[in-house]
Amino acid sequence: MLYVVTGPPAAGKSSWIQAHATARDIVIDLDLISRALAGPGAPQWNQDPNLLRVAHKARYAAMYEAFELRDKVDVYLIHTMPSRKAMAKYKRLDARVVAVDPGRNIVMQRIEAMRDPDMQRVATRWYSQHRASRTGAMPQASRAW
Repeated sequence: MLYVVTGPPAAGKSSWIQAHATARDIVIDLDLISRALAGPGAPQWNQDPNLLRVAHKARYAAMYEAFELRDKVDVYLIHTMPSRKAMAKYKRLDARVVAVDPGRNIVMQRIEAMRDPDMQRVATRWYSQHRASRTGAMPQASRAW
């Protein structure tokens, strides 16, 4: 099974995966890939453009291979803001899409406390794109499509 976990930065996507995946599963997380590729002493949330370029290429290679194995192991992919094209592909792959969102205020507090301030811009864009698709007034911890 393929799980696509989406949500704004600092929403808890990695934590959701930690609560659901097993040691046998494949987890594709750009933050973890970036940390694995960064040199000693690099900051935990490294947004260096050269590092991110290599990390994205590694992520795409991992996705390509892992999607072929989704009938043998569960594959968890973090994709913060998938495009329509990406969502169409995930639908063709019968993915379960899970949105993790503890609410804008919590996300912005977490970003301020733990992340690169540029992530506030990404979170603002995420909420702008998802405002129209929301149902109900209360944010949901997770929602599957």
